[in-house]
Amino acid sequence: MDNITEGTWGSLPVKLNDNILQTLREMKFTYMTPVQSACIPLFMRNKDVAAEAVTGSGKTLAFIIPIIEILLRREDKLKKMQVGALVITPTRELALQISEVMEGFLLKFPQFKQILLIGGSNPIEDVEKFKEHGGNIVIATPGRLEDMFRRKADGLDLSILIKTLDVLVLDEADRLLDMGFVASLNAILAFLPKQRRTGLFSATQTQELEKLVRAGLRNPVRITVKEKGVAATATQKTPARLCNYFTICRIEEKFNNLVAFLRQHKHEKQLVFFSTCASVEYYGRALESLVKNVTIHCIHGKMKNKRNKIFSEFRALKSGILVCTDVMARGIDIPDVNWVLQYDPPSNASAFVHRCGRTARIGNQGSALVFLLPMEESYVTFLSINQKCPLERMGPVRDVVDVLPKVKAMALADRAMYDRGMRAYVSSVQAYAKHECSLIFRVKDLDFSAMAKGFALLRMPKMPELRDKMFPDFVRTEVDTDTIRYKDKAREKLRRKMLAERKEREPAPVVKRNTVKNQAWSKQKNKKDRKRKKTAKRKHEEGSDGEDEDLKELLNDTRLLKKLKKGKISEEDFEKQITEVPKNAAQTGSPQASNSVENNE
Repeated sequence: MDNITEGTWGSLPVKLNDNILQTLREMKFTYMTPVQSACIPLFMRNKDVAAEAVTGSGKTLAFIIPIIEILLRREDKLKKMQVGALVITPTRELALQISEVMEGFLLKFPQFKQILLIGGSNPIEDVEKFKEHGGNIVIATPGRLEDMFRRKADGLDLSILIKTLDVLVLDEADRLLDMGFVASLNAILAFLPKQRRTGLFSATQTQELEKLVRAGLRNPVRITVKEKGVAATATQKTPARLCNYFTICRIEEKFNNLVAFLRQHKHEKQLVFFSTCASVEYYGRALESLVKNVTIHCIHGKMKNKRNKIFSEFRALKSGILVCTDVMARGIDIPDVNWVLQYDPPSNASAFVHRCGRTARIGNQGSALVFLLPMEESYVTFLSINQKCPLERMGPVRDVVDVLPKVKAMALADRAMYDRGMRAYVSSVQAYAKHECSLIFRVKDLDFSAMAKGFALLRMPKMPELRDKMFPDFVRTEVDTDTIRYKDKAREKLRRKMLAERKEREPAPVVKRNTVKNQAWSKQKNKKDRKRKKTAKRKHEEGSDGEDEDLKELLNDTRLLKKLKKGKISEEDFEKQITEVPKNAAQTGSPQASNSVENNE
């Protein structure tokens, strides 16, 4: 431990409370780490602190101890509902972990009550818990905390209770920003009093973090803790006692290599990182069947109520496997992790460092291994330059056997497994396409057929990335996938009901006709209009012949009447001519005449 210690707690320039020293002895924290020896005196002397230290360096105690000391020194003692300290952290697992450590110290300080405000539970229950037990120290995730500020109608006006705040801590601050909590943080900061101490703790520094420092801290003391023996110009961002490896394998052999490695290290404690929640669900179930006599847990961000229980159970294990996403990559302190395995490289390089930091914590030994495809080998050089994270090549994994037929059999036996495999494949392709390091991780370079083999798929899924592509190398399993049943009888019954309903809704097959089909509706309408106009015109023309004859007869009668008035013809001639039938009418018969005959008949 000598390489990571900075003397005993008694060597601090500020004196700690006797009960705090007693608790540290009981927890077997005999020596301080560099970040603790640097931050605690500054915090206790009312300085704002912005600390950057490698993951696993003991940042949690660096703010828990000053929080208790500052609250003990208050002139006006806190009432039950008044908030004196606030710790904001990105994930509920990390919040739970901090709460457990805080609880260990508060056993000797019963005058202080802490409350944990995280997602996964009913917010009304949190309101009632706050009103009943109080909360001088609040440990929270941003989303739930912001929600609590809007619970005035439920009887909790947190905006008033927070006015007594002395200390604000933003733990894993860079991750808070990465996860999109900027709006929530700004909303929360607007409620807090300006006169307070603020501590900002992170493993990496970013431009966004620098903006937060300027907005939330007043003249902060900046602390950067480096590993001893590492040059200042090339600060290593991973723990000094971490052995970091990479291995190269083809995409269709990747899962076989992982299973072989886990079988060879089944008596150790291991974390396996995947890029997506769907991959955790799929491969986690597969590993439960393929790696025998080992406790295997799965955890990812879409789990709601079960995450806290799973996390606590895995922490208590001496050996086992935790299959997870990056929800477990930051700040989580799981004791005695031997190996961190990265099946999928993370979407950004800084997450690689944080994943590795789940082992080799507080001066302990640990190892990490990332599985890379042949086309991804340049990622090793990129990490060495970009993250100051050198990797050593590991030889091929020994005793690799083909377990993919067993995974296919699992999919054929249970539709739930078949569905998980399809979702895992689709989500993995999409995650690969969004990789931050797109010059190395190019989706167009992926062999989709080989990848499907590695996922033990029964058929290729339908997705935009595969549209209009042929896969001659992929051998589809000769089975109608609609016949694969769910093992869960209730779920299978529901599926069959839905299939029957869909079949009933399908329209009857249309009999083909020789007429023109699939014609635009507007063209069909125009054709009908033209036909209607043509018919009307023909009828009009047929009727116009009779009208012309009537007009001629009327004009002839008018001329005769004029001649009579002028004396050119006699009345006898007039009567004779006006009663004569025209020759053409007598020969052909006018339409009116014929119609009248027909009507009479």
